[in-house]
Amino acid sequence: MSSVSSIRSYVLRQGRISNAQRNAYETLLPEFGIPFSTKQLNLEKVFGRSTPKILEIGSGMGEATATIAQQHPQNDYVALEVHTPGIGSLLSQIKILELTNLRIIQHDAVEVLQHMLPAESLDGIHIFFPDPWPKARHHKRRLIQPAFVSLLCKYLKSGGYIHVATDWKDYAEQILFVLNNEVFLTNTTTDFVVRPQYRPLTKFEQRGLRLGHSVWDLIFTRK
Repeated sequence: MSSVSSIRSYVLRQGRISNAQRNAYETLLPEFGIPFSTKQLNLEKVFGRSTPKILEIGSGMGEATATIAQQHPQNDYVALEVHTPGIGSLLSQIKILELTNLRIIQHDAVEVLQHMLPAESLDGIHIFFPDPWPKARHHKRRLIQPAFVSLLCKYLKSGGYIHVATDWKDYAEQILFVLNNEVFLTNTTTDFVVRPQYRPLTKFEQRGLRLGHSVWDLIFTRK
């Protein structure tokens, strides 16, 4: 079994960044970004209020992240993402939608959890469409592994939830197995759940559904 410190489910690619994304990144990150630090965050101080706090790991281009934050102003959201174009895209959406309940940390999720978040500080964790690493020899790079899930449980409040979604069937089955075998988690159903309304369909997901692809959602709660 992999140790938590060895989990690195992404590869930093140079990737193209548009002028708009670069401009948003350079001008808005100081306002809506939280620099990585080895000091713990006070999330209530960050947002200036005491409300449910939700962490999203891997916000991608930020489409779903911004929509969820806009539709749920009663919650505060922290998005973790490492790729600059996606962060630039999300920052643009924060500005356009005038969101005040969303912040971004550009850093590795394991290190953010271990250094920046207090224990039992989160009401929910979203992991939508993590990299499936489809080749069998790359499965060890998948994010959802026992050591990582055990780490996540440390930062969830009792009754808090983990919501994972994937469009790869074998990964969905692996995720179900890993979450079912975490002693601190309880499945909210027998296996997979119908997509809850709060998780919007992304353009990528809509295209996949039109092509006949399936998506699996899993929601487990912390005991």
